[in-house]
Order: sequence, then structure tokens, then C-alpha cells
Amino acid sequence: MTTEKRRTVSVVATPPPTPPPLLEEYEFGGPVGVTLLTVGLPLLCYFALFACNDVSGCPVPSLLHPTRLRWGQLKRDVGWPKDGLAGLTSVSAMAWTLGYYGLSVLMQLVLPAEEVEGAELQTGGKLKYRLNAMTSAIIVLTAALVGTITEGANYGLWTYIWANQVQLMTANLMIAVGLATWAYVHSFSIRAGNAQRRELVAGACSGNMVYDWWMGRERNPRLTIPFLGTVDVKMFAEVRPGLLGWLLLDLAFVAHQYRAYGFVSDSILLVAGLQAFYVLDSLWMERAALTTNDITLDGFGFMLAFGDLVWLPFTYSLQARYLAVHPVQLGPARALAILGLQALGYYIFRAANNQKHRFRTQPRDPRTAHLASIRTAAGTRLLVSGWWGRARHINYLGDWLMAWATCLPTGLAGYLLTPVVLSSSTSSSSPLSTPDGSPAAAALVLDRSHARGWAIPFTYFYILFFTVLLVHRQRRDDRKCRRKYGADWDRYVQRVPWRIVPGVY
Repeated sequence: MTTEKRRTVSVVATPPPTPPPLLEEYEFGGPVGVTLLTVGLPLLCYFALFACNDVSGCPVPSLLHPTRLRWGQLKRDVGWPKDGLAGLTSVSAMAWTLGYYGLSVLMQLVLPAEEVEGAELQTGGKLKYRLNAMTSAIIVLTAALVGTITEGANYGLWTYIWANQVQLMTANLMIAVGLATWAYVHSFSIRAGNAQRRELVAGACSGNMVYDWWMGRERNPRLTIPFLGTVDVKMFAEVRPGLLGWLLLDLAFVAHQYRAYGFVSDSILLVAGLQAFYVLDSLWMERAALTTNDITLDGFGFMLAFGDLVWLPFTYSLQARYLAVHPVQLGPARALAILGLQALGYYIFRAANNQKHRFRTQPRDPRTAHLASIRTAAGTRLLVSGWWGRARHINYLGDWLMAWATCLPTGLAGYLLTPVVLSSSTSSSSPLSTPDGSPAAAALVLDRSHARGWAIPFTYFYILFFTVLLVHRQRRDDRKCRRKYGADWDRYVQRVPWRIVPGVY
């Protein structure tokens, strides 16, 4: 007699992918606009490095006479690599850049850190973050200081950065493309009700690959490294390699000025000092980044990856780069006036951001508990008094004033580098042949008159870009808030009508 036994098999179904949120409207001109930005913005960065240089001038002479522009001469003026496009990158630059990123990740995961929770997610719950960016920066800057004390302005870090600016930028661009692509592909693994609290972003799930890759489909992509821990990729990019890289570039430019001229001008010290203060303050206040729109609202795509890792360090440092070749002496009066503008901007920026952060994270704090606010149907409150009662983006005003303070030291920018031939008795370097056949040496002499003012688009690019950026971001944030809060946002706008500058805009 055969006895059949039936087995009961339990099958656990894999949760379905999270359905993408509905896209209400395109930003940045839709797929066509972001395609143009993806191509155009990196080209603009390369243009800034080549067209303002230590080879022929800022701007290069060919651009001052466009009717006589010749490709061969332009290539010589900009210092175009002898091996063409291949010269825009190098194995060593990529290796050093990857090592820098690897060190940044390692320090974030292994150094002592403050562990905090971020803002409330749209799906509920909060993500945890390890904050030690300031400690990491101190270690890197201390190592750079030791090297500088030992070797002076010829310290290898500073000379390598100066000689390989284009290649280092290309390496960071390739990393930005790689991270954006990984985040895009990774976002399709999000499952409904996942325990990791992964979320898709409503404004970046259009179904158009280029647009979604630019915007970033996933809000907070995270990467787990075996035996070490988990890195929040967006927060890492926001506060670590790009910000500290900006400061390292500035310091390399200060060192170059000293190597070239034997002194350091007050203008480059002021620019580098103000920007160092901005960077170190951002790292010290790392916790405040958790309540910014970049972290709480945007997805992580090429827009943020490129902005954090390429655009920020290599365009925000253009003023110091210019001054490294063209020293400007400000004098005490102009330097103090610029410092006063910086102080005012910083006070507005930091006081406003601190007030918002305390209000969101510590509602019972006596410094913010008395502030008037509007309760929304979403359960949150919108400030209508204090700094945020003056303008909806009052912190942008402080940022804008600080941007002016870092551009003004360059003055009416512009210079040409004129080659001259020195006799062998004057110099023994770079031997050439003079018309009479005697040994000679080549040198470049600064011509401050013929290009005066023509380099303003380079040295004041920061403020020009910042103005466009802040106005665009204000309008973009307002649209998002209107979708999120509905009629409550309309009530808020009635209470706080000014956008950035009270009484003006």
C-alpha cells in the first residue's frame, strides 16, 4: 500500500516595482533642453579653462579679434594639447582623482561621526546619515599643510593640480557621468514598500531616458560597500569631494602665484580666504544640508552629479585662477569694503538657514518657537515671520552678496601675455636663437592695457551664473511647493510676497 504525502510549499512573491509617480510638467526645456545642457555645460567649463590661461592671456588674443580668427593660431593661443582630444585626459589624473574619492569614502565610513536622521520622507520615516565631513577635511588639509611646510610652493600636490587642471576636470566629469548612470539604472530596482525607504521622484519619471538621467529618478540612492557600510551618494557628492576640491584648487592657485612672482597678493588671499571660509562653514554645518531642497526634494542624476563634482570646483575657482597669473593689489580700503560685503551676505545666509533648520528639527527651541507660521494640509508648517517672513528665499540674497565679494577683487579683469626675448646675460632658461644667432631666453610679460575689462565674463562668471541659478531655483522651488501644498501655498505667498530681495523681487 502506497501512502502519498502532500507537501505544502510557501511561495513568497517578490514585491512589484514601485510605480513611477506621474510627471506633471517638464523642467529645463524637457528632453531637448537637458540634452543641450548635458553637452553645453561641460563644453563651457572647458572653454573657461582654455580661453583664460597662462599661455597667451585672458581672454586669449584670438578672441579679441574675431574677424581675424584662425584655427591654427587659436589652438596655439589656448594651449590646445598636442595629441588633441586625447590630451584632455590622462591615466594619472584619473588614478589620483579616484584615489581622492576613495579616501573621501573611507574617511566618511571609518572616522568617528555624528549619526543623525534626515528630514521626514514622503513615504514616511527618516534616513540616517554619518556626518564627519569637517574631520575628513581637516585630515586632508593638515597633510597638505605639512607638505607645504616641507616643500613650500613647489609641493607636489600644488604643482600637479596646476599642470593638470584640464585632465583633473575630465576625470571628475567621467565620474559624474558614471554616478548618474549608476543611479539611473539602480533606480529601477526600487520595490513597493521596501525596507530601505527608497523613493522615486515625481519630476524625474517621465519615461524619457535622457531627461530622467539628467533629473535623477531616485531621491536618495545609496551604495553599500562590503565590510565598511553604506554611503548616501547624493549627500556624499553634495558636501565632500567637490567642496573640498574647490578649496584645494584655490590653494594650488595661491601657490602658483608665489612660484611665478615671489609674493602673494592681497586679492588672491582675500578670494581664497573668503571661499575657504564658505567651504569650511558648509562642512562644519553639514547637518544643515539635510534640510535643503537638493537633499529633500531633488533626485540624484547628472544635474546634481555634474554640479557638485565638476561645475562647482572648476568654475567657482575661476577668480583665484585668474589672480594666480594676474596679481591685483587692492589696498586696505578696498579689501575692508569687500570684507564688509562678505560679512553682510554671510550673516543673512547663515542666520536664515539656521532659523529654518531649528524650526524644522527643534520646533520647541525658544529661538524659533515664537515665530508665526501657517499649518498646511500636509502636516508641515511654513514660516511667515522672522527671516522667512521677509522673503521666501531670503537665504539666496546672502548667497548672492557673498558671490559679489569673491568676484570684485579681480577688478576690471583682462591681460595679455606677450612673449619677449631676453639676452643670455639676463636669463639662462629656455635657450632660443635670436636674430643675430646669439643664445637667448623666452619670457612672458603681462600686458594689462589692451585686454582690460575683456575678461570680466570669466572672473565675474560666478556672479552671472549665480544670479541666473538663484532666480531659476526660486521659481522651480515655488512650482514644487505649489504642487505640494496647493491652496496653503497661495495663502503663504499672500503673507510673504517677496521672492528673494525684500521690496525689490
